Amino acid sequence: MLIIRNVTMNDLPDLVIIEHICFPIEEAATEAALKKRIQFIPDSFFVAEEGGVIVGLVNGPVIEREFITDDLFEEIKKNPAFGGHQTVLGVAVTPHFQTRGVATALLLHLEKEAKAKERESITLTCKEDLIRFYENLGYHNRGVSKSEHGGVTWYNMIKKLQ
Repeated sequence: MLIIRNVTMNDLPDLVIIEHICFPIEEAATEAALKKRIQFIPDSFFVAEEGGVIVGLVNGPVIEREFITDDLFEEIKKNPAFGGHQTVLGVAVTPHFQTRGVATALLLHLEKEAKAKERESITLTCKEDLIRFYENLGYHNRGVSKSEHGGVTWYNMIKKLQ
């Protein structure tokens, strides 16, 4: 059975492995970046576990603007108690658990938490091949992002919550 819970610092070694399995090195969050996210935004950083093993993660800070900017991958501060825009900087699922609904479950859990804290929207960037996945979850494509993260083309996706 899939369990989704808030991250703890004990999860760090597993999260580093998942990031590096799921993303090219230029895009994967570093151990230092993940550690900072665990320290500053544990309220919007969730892991999915099955049988006591972490199989996926979702995380991102709450920001004042509607779209993600590249500085967020390095600079993170604590989330406001209410309001703002929930970002998704990372969603990753180990290959063995992909196509089993784990990413969807993580995103829906993040959305439930964001609604409870009266966030205006959830905002993320994705590559072209994932646009349809996010559209099926109610996100709207707002075109090419200014992000240059990892040297690839990203699309701004947003889901209004209010």
